[in-house]
Amino acid sequence: MNAETLLALFGGLGLFLLGMKMMSESIEKAAGAKLREILEFFTKNTFTGMLVGLLFTAIIQSSSACTVMVVSFVNSGLMTLYQAAGVIFGSNIGTTVTAQLVSFDLSKYAPVFLLSGVLVVMFSKKQTTFVKLASILMGFGVLFTGLDAMSSSMSGLKTDPRVIDLFSSLTSPLLAIIVGTLLTAIIQSSSVTVSILLLMCKEGLLGLPIAMFILLGCNIGACTSALLASATGTKDAKRAAMIHFLFNVIGTVIIYILLKVAMDPILAGFSTISSNDPGRVVANAHTIFKIAQTIMIFPFAKYLVKLTYVVVPGEEEKIGYRESYQLKFIGAKAFFNPATAVVNAINELERMASLASENLNRAMNCLITLDEEDMQEVYAVEDNINYLNTEITHYLVKINQMTLPIEDQKSLGSLFHAANDIERIGDYARGIADSAVKRKEGNITFTKPAQRELGDMLNMVNTLLLFAIEMFYTNSEEHLQDIINLEEGVDEKEIELQKNHVQRLADGLCTPEAGMLFADVTGGLERIADHATNLAFSVLSEETLAVAKAGSKDRSSHSA
Repeated sequence: MNAETLLALFGGLGLFLLGMKMMSESIEKAAGAKLREILEFFTKNTFTGMLVGLLFTAIIQSSSACTVMVVSFVNSGLMTLYQAAGVIFGSNIGTTVTAQLVSFDLSKYAPVFLLSGVLVVMFSKKQTTFVKLASILMGFGVLFTGLDAMSSSMSGLKTDPRVIDLFSSLTSPLLAIIVGTLLTAIIQSSSVTVSILLLMCKEGLLGLPIAMFILLGCNIGACTSALLASATGTKDAKRAAMIHFLFNVIGTVIIYILLKVAMDPILAGFSTISSNDPGRVVANAHTIFKIAQTIMIFPFAKYLVKLTYVVVPGEEEKIGYRESYQLKFIGAKAFFNPATAVVNAINELERMASLASENLNRAMNCLITLDEEDMQEVYAVEDNINYLNTEITHYLVKINQMTLPIEDQKSLGSLFHAANDIERIGDYARGIADSAVKRKEGNITFTKPAQRELGDMLNMVNTLLLFAIEMFYTNSEEHLQDIINLEEGVDEKEIELQKNHVQRLADGLCTPEAGMLFADVTGGLERIADHATNLAFSVLSEETLAVAKAGSKDRSSHSA
């Protein structure tokens, strides 16, 4: 075994890994948001989830990527554990597609794929759908170019006595499983290790019986990515990764027993359907093992999910809205995955918006009751809102520099604006608390009609905030017209209340000091309504936004 052969082998492996990465990332970038929507929509039950997981993994060519994405969905609350189980089952079958493609020896077409993809990417100035497809094609070409390089280098190894002795000494099934597990855990892709195993059998470097056990180890090693990714996630995220691990371990034990009992007839059957091609035997064995595992374990899916609660016990530690300086969905302690990075940011923004809404009502309450404890809590919560705004903004800047699904990348600008609007709502709530302090220190009183009017206006703003936060979080336009009408209604209400306040001043029912505070508070409520409307409008497309704005008043003169 000379240095030249080793360099060729490792160079081919490097190209193969690069091709896999390019294909997976290009597909996720081109259709990540759409694939996420498909995963969310079609996983209502375990069976449909399994079909979606199969197709999804077959497309992106990586069960690890699919499973990590599923774990991140569970972590973000987009998917339940029972839905995740189906997708994970399907992904285990879908991952065998790569080995099937490799076994058909498409390397001779690699230069065509590679050159076609490179030409389109190099000479296209815009990121069109055609260019995205060309990037996928380029990754496909790199993958099979690397495969061809590995195959050529391996053909020179089969005559090396040291290599022959090394592989002939691998006779223990349990050791073979351990080798397969470790290799896959290191490479982080069962598709790669199975493809290498396939080439080794094809070149005669490894016998088929021991290859079957290494194949089982590859299945277990494939769980490493999801297990590592879930380490910083929620308990349910850990349980989702554990579903994948338990599925593969239980399946491996079952197949191991079958191989120990009937290795010869099983291999004879695989050889028959594979035209005695050792590479096709490995690919078909990989597929059939996965299908068999799924058929055997699928009826017990709910019990497998329940078992994860035994392995990962305990309830999730909840973070209440009054908890200070804590991030729940993003940050160093949260699970990160590019496919759900924007989803997690939206979750954190929704939490921040609910915190600001609650603080507004606390501020309005202390304005009337003059409760000192409420006043102090308004200021404390406002500091928390400012902290969240800073951390979320830093997070958005960070993910903006990463490879995200194109639709998610486009939405980042609106999320920056959403964070600013929520922070401004918090500022105005603090301003109302300042008015409460002034009222208490100056012994200023509001008339009963003034208090009633403030309550009416607050109710309108609260309803608007509720609809706006729901629209932002769910991306639903169900209450769009209600929001427009309420925003216009709040503008009219402010004008009406200002006139009433002037009349009370003229009648001597209200002091100038009370009138000034009253004007400050109604003005603050009106501006909160503006920012809440902006928050709702942040999820609209430019066309829908233009139509919505055409039917509402211009708020730019009111926004701070």
